[in-house]
Amino acid sequence: MIRKIFFVLGLWLLLIGLGYFSYFHFFPQFTVRKTEINQKIINIQQDLEPKATTIQPSGLPDKHYIDTPFVPQAPQQNWDQPWQDACEEAAILTVHYYYQNITPSIDQMVTDLNSIFSYQTNQGWGHDINAQQMTQTAKDLYGYQSEIIENPSLEDLKKYVSRDIPVIVPASGKILYAENKNFRSGGPYYHSMVILGYHDATQKFTVHDVGTRLGANFKYSYSLLLDSIHDLPDSGNKIEILEGAKRVVVLLK
Repeated sequence: MIRKIFFVLGLWLLLIGLGYFSYFHFFPQFTVRKTEINQKIINIQQDLEPKATTIQPSGLPDKHYIDTPFVPQAPQQNWDQPWQDACEEAAILTVHYYYQNITPSIDQMVTDLNSIFSYQTNQGWGHDINAQQMTQTAKDLYGYQSEIIENPSLEDLKKYVSRDIPVIVPASGKILYAENKNFRSGGPYYHSMVILGYHDATQKFTVHDVGTRLGANFKYSYSLLLDSIHDLPDSGNKIEILEGAKRVVVLLK
């Protein structure tokens, strides 16, 4: 009886050994595939791990990000006026909510945007406002001091963002359209957005592009965003946007 048990056990072990031999000998591709999958898992894990920030010779970190609420210019998806041209107002509120540590509801966004519209109507302004009018709006309604930076360089933009100061960028939406196909009709002539971050490794800015529902934490290349910067022209005609001066706005607490 014992001999029979040992015989069965030995036969069982032999069959397992033959099975393993056959698997690795006749189907080596499965082993290779398993190794490839394991390596991809390791690569993904490495990509997800936070990378240390490096201070560049300029004194600025190689990347930075400001976590702010996203304020779409048409919170209720109503694109009639004044919502159609409310990107400057939504950009101001983006910075305001960040400074005040507010996580707004849709109703609050609508209420606050309407308050800005009423203020601007009382000023006799149209739907589009320029950089100087943005600073006046932010001062009169929320008490912010501000700076207008003329001909901003890449280092200028990174300097403010690295200090947790978002940058409001008036821009040509037609130029931005090259990297943002969420716009309709080739992009708006005049647009505004808020720079929240940058990353030298990818050479891209992170912005809240308030003009589309998919604009939260959108990425634009350094070169394209810098090229797109144009304030509303002195004529007030946004079709002439490329005649507008290169300037950006920062609100200061």
